[in-house]
Amino acid sequence: MKIRQRLLSLVVIFLFSLSAIAQNESDESLIQFSGIIITGDSLNPVPYASIIVKNTQRGTTSDYYGYFSFVAKPSDTIVFSSIGFKKSEFVIPDTLNDNRYSLIQMLQNDTVMLDEAIVYPWPTQDQFKQAFLNLEIPDDALEIARKNLSEDQLAARAEAMPMNANMNFRYQMQQRTNQMYYAGQYVPNNLLNPLAWAKFVEAWKRGDFKRKDKR
Repeated sequence: MKIRQRLLSLVVIFLFSLSAIAQNESDESLIQFSGIIITGDSLNPVPYASIIVKNTQRGTTSDYYGYFSFVAKPSDTIVFSSIGFKKSEFVIPDTLNDNRYSLIQMLQNDTVMLDEAIVYPWPTQDQFKQAFLNLEIPDDALEIARKNLSEDQLAARAEAMPMNANMNFRYQMQQRTNQMYYAGQYVPNNLLNPLAWAKFVEAWKRGDFKRKDKR
């Protein structure tokens, strides 16, 4: 009975020893792999790039400054990728004397050529032809100038234009002059002036008192 217990104890101690040795060997094979990812042309950091161990799901992403760090093994193939850059691979050396390894990885810009896409606003050629024939060509600068300098436009703008300070002053001075001219006498009443009535009749015949449509 005692011999059986001793044998069982020896087996347990042996198994624990093997486990500790395997654990030590496993710990020694892992390294802290870190570095910075930069662009190959301007040496700017590449933020949020993917760093993956090839054929595995282990890896990490770089931060805003392009820095990364994760645990890897010697001889691992590391794949670096980012949108707008070509993929790049790096094999961690298997002859390291330390459990840390640093790297500065450059990524080259990748230009993606897309197929040409032509967008038509009309589904058929007949509709395009109809729209083209009905197209109203805008006026050029000369035609716009002619319209703006027409008599109707100038008259409408003259009626709508308010008086400035100079015109107001001249109007006020004219009123004062008229008051001083008729000072001490009656102001003539044009209601009984035949010349004024003749001008009124002529203006009526010309249509000066017709209502003008506002534009």
